[in-house]
Amino acid sequence: MIESSNIEATRVVSAKEKEADKVMGWNILRPKQLSDYVGQANIKKHLTVSISSAKIRWNSLEHILFYWPPGLWKTTLSSIISWEMWTNLKSTSGPAIDKQSDLVSILSNLEEGDILFIDEIHRLRPQVEEILYTAMEDFEIDIIVWSGTGAQSVKLSLKPFTLIGATTRLSALSSPLRDRFGNVLKLDFYNKEDISIIIHNNCKKLELNLTESTIEIVAKKSRGTPRIANRLLKIVRDYKTIWKEVSDTKVLEEIFHDIWIDDLWLDYLDRKYLETIQSKFRWWPVGLNTLASALWEEEWTLEDVVEPYLLQIWFIERTSRGRKLTGSAINHLSI
Repeated sequence: MIESSNIEATRVVSAKEKEADKVMGWNILRPKQLSDYVGQANIKKHLTVSISSAKIRWNSLEHILFYWPPGLWKTTLSSIISWEMWTNLKSTSGPAIDKQSDLVSILSNLEEGDILFIDEIHRLRPQVEEILYTAMEDFEIDIIVWSGTGAQSVKLSLKPFTLIGATTRLSALSSPLRDRFGNVLKLDFYNKEDISIIIHNNCKKLELNLTESTIEIVAKKSRGTPRIANRLLKIVRDYKTIWKEVSDTKVLEEIFHDIWIDDLWLDYLDRKYLETIQSKFRWWPVGLNTLASALWEEEWTLEDVVEPYLLQIWFIERTSRGRKLTGSAINHLSI
């Protein structure tokens, strides 16, 4: 853990960042503390206990892995944990770490108690991932010095740290890496009540006065995802700024219709996905690779971004023969 002088420095930096957020408009809609975090009640309760225990024991927090769809504030939670632990947060992503030496440099520069956040951790190269095994368990890494016949393996000690990984594809992580996380936490879609609270709180931050009916419509169309809720809220803010009567539900529905969000909160890519199966494959099961080619999209985009919500509302099935529309999806498309 960091000393008290560093704690004060960290809090000063946080205050400066908060002031910069107000000026630049960056991340102002994200909660800063665990007490401000809305939703994911079980995870919030577990993190509260884990953080309190670590601070009492004056040890680093156990490594944490957050998983499931994007937009559920995995990155935000890592920032909150850093604030609650009174320590520094270093952030990177799996694709950004190209070589073993890149990760070694990051790990060796961590101070005691620091938190390293790796987004899209499932996209780490296998040879880079191997560096994390001993780093997470023993806080040391093996590095090779010199080359050829004179090459030697030397152990480099690291200061105790906490690794927080975020992934949308838990199955893509190797078992050795996954098993080294002390906390593997699944974030789920938020219910409408929690999303409404988030929108209501963020209206205050944006100095935006919305009616309860407007907030309810935005919450319904947010698909249980805070990131989408904030994006829609900013769109409503923009229309209200130009004196559009957003409190009129008909006007608000027209606004969302213009940006391709329908009555069941499906956006353009969702509908394109469903309509492609309907029109090109006539409702027969279709493989993900074939579907991605037809849509000119990456497979992982469909699997990680589009399909989780369509599965949740039971619009598609994943069968052994491929993706298949359900009766609910067919009825919705016909309407």
